[in-house]
Amino acid sequence: MPSLDIDALLHQLPGNYILLTPDNIIIDASDDYLAVTLKQRADIVGRNILEAYTAAEQNEWQVLADSFEQVRRLRQPFTMPLIRYDLQRTDGQSGYEERYWQATNYPILDADGALLYILRRTRDVTEAHLAELQRRRMAQELAESQQRAQFILQVLPVMVWTSQPNGDAETFNERWLQFTGRTPEQERGHGWQEGIHSDDRAKVTKTWQEAAAAKTKYQLEYRLRCADGSYRWVLAQSVPRVNAEGEVTMWIGCATDIHDQRQLVQELLQANEEQMVLSEQAYQAHQLARSQRESFYELFLQAPALIAVVRGPEYRYEFVNPRYQELFPDRELLGRTVAEAVPEAVEQGFIGLLDEVYRSGEPYRGNEVLLQLRRHDSGQLDEVYLNFTYQALREHGHIVGISCFAFDVTELVIARQQLEQLLNRTPNPEA
Repeated sequence: MPSLDIDALLHQLPGNYILLTPDNIIIDASDDYLAVTLKQRADIVGRNILEAYTAAEQNEWQVLADSFEQVRRLRQPFTMPLIRYDLQRTDGQSGYEERYWQATNYPILDADGALLYILRRTRDVTEAHLAELQRRRMAQELAESQQRAQFILQVLPVMVWTSQPNGDAETFNERWLQFTGRTPEQERGHGWQEGIHSDDRAKVTKTWQEAAAAKTKYQLEYRLRCADGSYRWVLAQSVPRVNAEGEVTMWIGCATDIHDQRQLVQELLQANEEQMVLSEQAYQAHQLARSQRESFYELFLQAPALIAVVRGPEYRYEFVNPRYQELFPDRELLGRTVAEAVPEAVEQGFIGLLDEVYRSGEPYRGNEVLLQLRRHDSGQLDEVYLNFTYQALREHGHIVGISCFAFDVTELVIARQQLEQLLNRTPNPEA
C-alpha cells in the first residue's frame, strides 16, 4: 500500500482549508483556499494567520483570534459567527469586493487528547447572506406599508370596512365602530346588517347581490342605526378588488353621514310643495323648481366623499382618493405641498385654516365654503362649495399632519340660491 502524502491530500481537498499549529502558525492550505484569497503558498506558510491576513484586510480579525482560543481551551470544533472578509477585485477594477464567510475550526488531537493542529474550513456565504438581508428589508418595507395603510384607514373621518368575496364583512375602522356603538365581533359576517333600517334592508341586499354577480362597484343610501339608537342616512359605496384572473378577492367600502344634507333636501322639497298650491300663476316657476330639485336629488344620490391626507407643517399630499383628485384634473397632487399643487388655497385663506388646526390640534368644520379653482387655460375661476372637516393627525402624541374629508355641496348651494330667487319672484294670490 503506497504511503499517504498528507501535503498532497491537503492541497487537493475540495474546499477552502488551512492547517495551523496550536499557536496559529500556518502549516499549509488547500489549493482552493489559495485561489480564493489570491495568496501564494510561500507568502503565508510559516506565518501567524493574524499577520498573514492583517487588520487592514481582515475586517473582523479579532473574532478569528477568539475562535482559535476557544478551540485551544475546549478541544472541540467551533463554528464562528458570520464574518465579513473582502477580497481584492479580479474584474480589472481597483478596490475590494464585499464577501461574507462562515468558518469552522476543527481541533486535531493525538491519542492522549493533546492538540496537534487546528484545521480551518471556510465557506463563501455571500450570496445567501445578501439574499437574507434583502428578504428582511422587503419584509420590513411590507410591514411598514401595511401599518401606513392601516393608519390612514383608522384616522380618515369616513366609515370604512372590508369584506370577503362572498360579502361576509371582515374589518371595520374605528369611525364605523364609534358610529354604530358595536364591537368588531358583532359586526363581522352579516352582523352589520342588523343596524340597517328594516325599510331599507331589502334594497341593500338586492343592490349587493346585483353588484356581486356583475363584479362591479355599487353605491346607495340607507338608514343606519347609531350608537344612541337613532337612525341616520348614510351614503355607502363598495368596490371589488379583482385579480389578474378576473376573480374578486375582497370588497372595500366606505360610508359617509349625509343625514343633515338629506334633511335639507327634504326641507327644500317641502317648501316647493307649499309654493305649488299658493297660486296657479306660479305653476311654471314650480315646474322649474321641481326640475332643479330632481336634478339636485339625483346628484346627491351619486355624491362621493373627497378624502386627502397631508403631512408635515408644509402640508405635503400623502394620500388622495380618486374623487378628491377629480376636483383637480390635470394636477399632480401626491408628493407636492398644498401651496404648490393648489395655489388658489393660499390666495383664499385655506392655508391659514390648516395652520390653525396644525397649531391647536382642534378640528375645523367648514359648511358650504366657497373654493375658486382655475381649471381652464383662460384663467377663468370655477366656484366649488364644500362641507369639509380638517382634523389633526397624531403619531406618538404629536401632530404630524392633517386629514381632510369633504362633501361637494355645490349643486345644493346653487339649488337653494335659485329656489330662493324663485320664491322671491312668486306672486302672492292674496295681494
